[in-house]
Amino acid sequence: MVGTTLPTPIYALFAEHMHFSLLTTTVVFATFVGGVLVSLLAFGRWSDAVGRRPMLLLATVFAVSSAAVFLVATGVGDLLLGRVLSGLSAGVATGTATAAVIEAAPENWRGRAAAVATVANIGGLGLGPLLAGVLVQYAPAPLKLPFVVHIGLMLLAAACVGVAPETSPRNGRIGLQRLALPPEVRAVFITAATAGFAGFAVLGHFSAASPSFLSSVIGIHNNAVAGAVVFSIFASSALAQRASARVEANRALAVGCAVLVVGTLIVAASLQFSSLALLLLGAFVAGAGQGISFSRGLAAVADQTPADRRAEVSSTYFFVAYIGLSLPIIGEGLAAEAWGLRTAGIVFALAAAALATVCLAAVMARERRLSRRSIRV
Repeated sequence: MVGTTLPTPIYALFAEHMHFSLLTTTVVFATFVGGVLVSLLAFGRWSDAVGRRPMLLLATVFAVSSAAVFLVATGVGDLLLGRVLSGLSAGVATGTATAAVIEAAPENWRGRAAAVATVANIGGLGLGPLLAGVLVQYAPAPLKLPFVVHIGLMLLAAACVGVAPETSPRNGRIGLQRLALPPEVRAVFITAATAGFAGFAVLGHFSAASPSFLSSVIGIHNNAVAGAVVFSIFASSALAQRASARVEANRALAVGCAVLVVGTLIVAASLQFSSLALLLLGAFVAGAGQGISFSRGLAAVADQTPADRRAEVSSTYFFVAYIGLSLPIIGEGLAAEAWGLRTAGIVFALAAAALATVCLAAVMARERRLSRRSIRV
């Protein structure tokens, strides 16, 4: 997962060398999502059939290939290919590695295994920009060294997978992962998935565009700082997911939406007043809101979903969230071309806040309806 966000502080350098705009940067970033979605649909069920280890090794092949393409990239087409390969790697690894961690955990760790997998996933996403930012700012060969380091990390990971025991009984079937939405889950799904869409849009904003906003709007040109800002939103998301794990799902979803509204408004204020302190605060608060609303929204959906349909519904939920990671940031890139970076960023943050507010209102209205029904009973 480190490799999926590793290019974040490097996009500006690629743009300088290859002479492209923020819009192109957002398109390059969003191409990653295409790889993830293809991977989730095409390979989502494979690890149940062929085993966890082969699929994890396939993920490392995609990741190493992505880093290798970035190493030799000479144009935007190479960057697009590198991002697609990175998306394929993330899509294969996420579900497979989570299942493997849970299955491999000793009995006394079984209850914590899912949390460990989540922290590893989100933590990797956060460490990617932080690692790259430090290397780009303070080490030689800024366009090369981060990807060399990542290849080294992936080879180490492949060696670990190679000696790890297989945990899957291999009783599944190879086939496409279906997307489905049973009638009984549609109401809560629409609200939760919309909140997930808004939260992932904010993650996309920080992952793709925050270095440009830092340098052009706030006036800070330190790549390590840019990496730290992106790290803060992912770290906050991971901590919030862990802290809210035992809170009742619908209540936590409402809290997450409210926190996301506050965080995005702080982000808008940071751009208006060119404030690094506000941007860091906004990243931390918005990250917490995203983590709570996404994880507990998924739990709320799972609670209403028949057991034999959960894989399909969960895949649909992730599909909507990853669309949120890609399309809005491209829209922000288009807006930046027309209105300038500051105005585009503020409008984007306010739009995310408005969407989260709608979700909050929907959750509260649903809770009131359920409360009235229980009183009647």
